[in-house]
Amino acid sequence: MMGKYTVRRGFTIVELLVVIVVIGILASLSLVAYNGITSRARITVLQSDLRNAASQLEVAAYETGSYPADFTSAGIRSNSGTEFQYTLNNAASPRNYCLTATASEITYHIATDGKPIIGPCNGHTGTQIADLNCPTGYITVPGNSLFGTEAFCVMKYEARDVSGVATSQPSNTPWVEISQTNAVSTAAAACSGCHLMTENEWMTIAANVLSVSSNWSSGTVGTGYIYQGHISANPYSLSSASANDNDGLIGMTDIGGAGSNARRTLTLTNGEVIWDLSGNVHEWTTSTVASSQHVGLPDELVLAHKQWNNPSLVLSGLPSFSRPSVISEMVAGYSSAQGIGQLYSNYSDTNLRSFMRGGSYGSADGAGVLGLVLTDTPSSTSTSVGFRVAR
Repeated sequence: MMGKYTVRRGFTIVELLVVIVVIGILASLSLVAYNGITSRARITVLQSDLRNAASQLEVAAYETGSYPADFTSAGIRSNSGTEFQYTLNNAASPRNYCLTATASEITYHIATDGKPIIGPCNGHTGTQIADLNCPTGYITVPGNSLFGTEAFCVMKYEARDVSGVATSQPSNTPWVEISQTNAVSTAAAACSGCHLMTENEWMTIAANVLSVSSNWSSGTVGTGYIYQGHISANPYSLSSASANDNDGLIGMTDIGGAGSNARRTLTLTNGEVIWDLSGNVHEWTTSTVASSQHVGLPDELVLAHKQWNNPSLVLSGLPSFSRPSVISEMVAGYSSAQGIGQLYSNYSDTNLRSFMRGGSYGSADGAGVLGLVLTDTPSSTSTSVGFRVAR
């Protein structure tokens, strides 16, 4: 009797080849995916290093009045192995720079506007990695690590009411008699991603324009005064603006004496121009001071103007990023003589107050890029209070 045998069939050569090919394809796909992930990670690190380095350059420029002459004096450091090459363009006015960062054979450049670009940045050419695509009438603002901001868009002009839509344009007068609460919702409806300007964004712009020499009456940062715009009550009314940035005195009937600081335009480090950051109308930001917090002088019982450099001033109720000292010790020493504006508050006030920044057409010395008024609630309205939209 014959026994039963089990026939064991192995893989054929063709089957083995198919398996090997499939494994090879899967391995290749995994390697490509892994390389893509690691490449994106290196790019993210490099972009972060560039932004941090650019922020340090802006701080150095603010403290000294110009960008550092060389990379060593800039004091830029990186913990990720990034190598920097820094070139200052002394021929430009104001001076600007090009910064190159290289890590793991990836190279990016950054120009004075604070946005990384691919390609050479001689003359600030190249393709931007992240194009903000700001809406019409908006300008780009370089970010600042002091306030936790990256580059953002903001209205060039104070918001105008165009058929119920907050619009940035030179014609017409600013949208006023709108509460902070309604300004929040109106700003959000202005465009996709839009919002009422935050306190961090306001301070980012203020710190930036304070660092530009052409915004100062003497042509030197910290000497003379920074231009305050329409604040002299002459005319005692809202003013429209101009599409021509060289026409910064438009609408001003008194540009001598007390009105000599009436220029309404301020220039950012990236060359963008913003109108009426100080003067014309106060502007809401999103911040409030809680009823349990106190801001002002401990012995005051009524609303009053205070100089920011008053050593007796109590600012514990303000967010740290809202105080001039966060910008630099130099700014912390400024007063209204430098045109930065004043604080208007009442230390004994226990009501919720909203932030009104800048100043209005009648604010005089109280107005400035660091001017702050704490008198109104989120539901209050006024003929001298408007707003500005950011994105």
